[in-house]
Amino acid sequence: MATNAHQYCAFRDGQEVARGDLLPVALRVRDLGAGAPSQIFDLEDGRLVDVLLEGTDQTIADWIAQHHQAAAAPERGRGRPKLGVVGREVTLLPRQWAWLNAQPGGASTTLRRLVDEAAKRPDAQRQAARDSTYRFLNALAGDYLGFEECLRALYAGDREAFGARTAAWPKDVQHQADAFAAAVWE
Repeated sequence: MATNAHQYCAFRDGQEVARGDLLPVALRVRDLGAGAPSQIFDLEDGRLVDVLLEGTDQTIADWIAQHHQAAAAPERGRGRPKLGVVGREVTLLPRQWAWLNAQPGGASTTLRRLVDEAAKRPDAQRQAARDSTYRFLNALAGDYLGFEECLRALYAGDREAFGARTAAWPKDVQHQADAFAAAVWE
């Protein structure tokens, strides 16, 4: 199976037990067996990842390939490579369509450029970092002492208070929360 751009980490009882590509992380979690539940997170956006953890290595690999397309190696055929473009409906006023269509490259090219530019703005990156940190903490640290105060500090942009609230938490959780929140403080 090909390596994808996403990296994952798994936690059990506040300790990181695996990090890397999804298949090896899932196999490590499966091999830990029953006991305390493990949680696998996408390190790009802090989301919990649902993975089949029962069966053979091949069963799990097939399930990941079917349910997590980013983890599957893309098939290369003849012709122009697929860019991952997904067609969806956009509703705009006629004057907005006229402006878009008048731009070099047309409406699709202009919309892609505008979205890419907006995503690179520092405020958009800070918001994405806050959201990733929130998702991670909400799933893993919701019962920890100081959780709510930690979130308040995160959304207030108060790095010092954030660190003070996470200081008593398990070190692996603290380090991953700091990694997710790094762009918030920039």
